[in-house]
Amino acid sequence: MNTPYGGTLVDLVVGDARAAEMKATAKDHTSLTLDERGLCDLELLAVGGFSPLTGFLGKADYDRVVAESRLADGTLWPLPVNLPVTPGPGIEVGKTLALRDVYGNLLAFLHIEELYPFDKAVEAQGAYGTTDAKHPAVAYLNRLNATHYASGKLEVIRVPPHYDFVELRRTPKELRDHFQAMGWTKVVAFQTRNPLHRAHEELTKRAAEQIGGGLLIHPVVGVTKPGDVDHYTRVRCYRALVDNYYEPTSVVLSLLPLAMRMAGPREVLLHAIIRRNYGCTDFIVGRDHAGPGNDSNGKPFYPPYAAQEAMAAHKDEIGMGMVDFKLMVYLPETETYSPVDEVPKGVKTADISGTQVRDDYLAKGIPLPEWFSRPAVAAILNETSPPKFRQGLTIWFTGLSGSGKSTVANALVERLAEYGRNVSSLDGDEIRTHLSKGLGFSKEDRDANINRVGYVAGLVAQHGGTTLCSVISPYRAPRENARKSSKGNFVEIYCDTPIEVCESRDVKGLYAKARNAVAEGKGMGFTGVDDPYEAPINPEVTLDTSKQSVDECVGVIITKLIELGYILPHGHIAV
Repeated sequence: MNTPYGGTLVDLVVGDARAAEMKATAKDHTSLTLDERGLCDLELLAVGGFSPLTGFLGKADYDRVVAESRLADGTLWPLPVNLPVTPGPGIEVGKTLALRDVYGNLLAFLHIEELYPFDKAVEAQGAYGTTDAKHPAVAYLNRLNATHYASGKLEVIRVPPHYDFVELRRTPKELRDHFQAMGWTKVVAFQTRNPLHRAHEELTKRAAEQIGGGLLIHPVVGVTKPGDVDHYTRVRCYRALVDNYYEPTSVVLSLLPLAMRMAGPREVLLHAIIRRNYGCTDFIVGRDHAGPGNDSNGKPFYPPYAAQEAMAAHKDEIGMGMVDFKLMVYLPETETYSPVDEVPKGVKTADISGTQVRDDYLAKGIPLPEWFSRPAVAAILNETSPPKFRQGLTIWFTGLSGSGKSTVANALVERLAEYGRNVSSLDGDEIRTHLSKGLGFSKEDRDANINRVGYVAGLVAQHGGTTLCSVISPYRAPRENARKSSKGNFVEIYCDTPIEVCESRDVKGLYAKARNAVAEGKGMGFTGVDDPYEAPINPEVTLDTSKQSVDECVGVIITKLIELGYILPHGHIAV
């Protein structure tokens, strides 16, 4: 069947002579740094993955894509592929815009032919069927500071560079040539953004058998759903499966640099078009394909089989067959897998959800059962997703000067060592001497000080270490930044000790000095006297050291850390 898809687009990457000429003039053009979505879109435009597109959408194409899932000429194209900009000097019709990555690498030039405003709400409702900010694509739109989209002739100097899994990053042409060399005339593609377990393995093998051809495992390694397992871990899992549990001549593993929009029934059409461009003839579509989960009211954004219905309606136009599969479940009595709708009534089944994998197994250090996941895959997931008691952690003490932060923190260091968790301490006075030397006590300098502490603690936590921070940190925003830096592994301890008690403990006389300064009309900007302290709203632990002894305070913290899974109770043996 003749379709506009199939990867017939000539690569957009320019020749060496033209590239050298353009690089020489790059300094004369305004530069735009692409975000992660922009980088993915540019790469797929450059290599033909987005054929028949040859550049970012102009206004006529964009308007019809949002409204009807079609380009201006009527060709099926389900989702916007745009370049957000804000017009200004150098970003004008007739100008050339240099596109770069975050490292400053020159990737492409856009010769601007159109600049047009866009309406976020209209795009969200049209393309994604919702304006709910819980939808990842809507949230992305809401974060954009740009006011316009730019389009025009695109000249690509180089595709965004990658240094991981290089041998698995095949372009559409390379993959089509590879299929031809293997003698495959029918190829079924499997889209994935999650680790593969036994049910997925069974599903993909059945799909290849059903079409009588080869299997392409084509995981997305660009932008996926927030909270997904990182692509480095996932690709290691895919390789372990492909290398050990599939027939070598039956499967190909290749990576797709796609920025997913999580757009369900529209996204499945994009996925199918891309796989058509990569040389596939069939596409596996499962339940809730590319679904973003539930909306702000707890209801699914899309019906569970909306993607399958959309694919069925447009597969002939795309030129792609559909292999539709229901959820696969395990049958313990026969030790086999079966589509859930084919299980006889009364037969016992078993399954483990992704949430259960994360929270009930990996987070607690419990091995995944072999019926659910191959040992090689389970070992990789256990290595890269250790249980919480082996993960890094930031413990953040906040409160007024004299509230007992440092005293309790020092005692906690010893108790944590008793439980096998050794920590590094960052105390307010030491930080001011070393990390933040030269900063004053203005709000800006205080924010900078806390942001530095949070950044350092976050780096330590992300790499498996534990940092105990004891700082007044009077403002909420920098404390929340610190929480984000630790990727959620953050315990906030609020020493809510009355200011009268804090002042009575003040051996340095700072409170008295601050009150005298206020009385003289000078002011010191001292927290609790003439500068506000913004108390935490939902701290993990709240203490009052005027009523609780140091030992009692430490006991409360230890109990909370056990409850959260960051340490194991005495007598419990780590698996």
